[in-house]
Amino acid sequence: MAGDELLGTEADREAAAEVRLGVMRLARRLRAERDPGDLTLGRLAVLGRLERDGPATTSALAVAERVTPQSMARLVQYLIDAGLVERDQDPTDRRAVILRITEAGRTRVLRERRKREAWLAEAMATELTGVERDLLLLAVRLMDRLAGS
Repeated sequence: MAGDELLGTEADREAAAEVRLGVMRLARRLRAERDPGDLTLGRLAVLGRLERDGPATTSALAVAERVTPQSMARLVQYLIDAGLVERDQDPTDRRAVILRITEAGRTRVLRERRKREAWLAEAMATELTGVERDLLLLAVRLMDRLAGS
């Protein structure tokens, strides 16, 4: 950015800081609900992406997760060795390798996801009114829209 004139008003900057802090606190709290163990956030993110989006190449995963191909290769190798991901030949390009989540990987990522969602559902039910919950859902949709811009 060229300068502060692109950052909006002081009120815009204060609102952005408040949103950023709230999102970071919630993300930190959700991470605290994870099972301790061998799955780092990066490993879990890759498993989650393969579970949600389907098979992918190592390079596509690296781009999606914004890491170097070398870092992704090490991460993927760990997941393969753990039996959570498997390699397969790409049917459209026999030279390429695609990665698929295994049933064990799917079970693991879904268990992790359910644990965090259970905490969040309970917190929303006990801490928020119906109107607040509706506002939170609207805010999430707006954050998703901003994330895509």
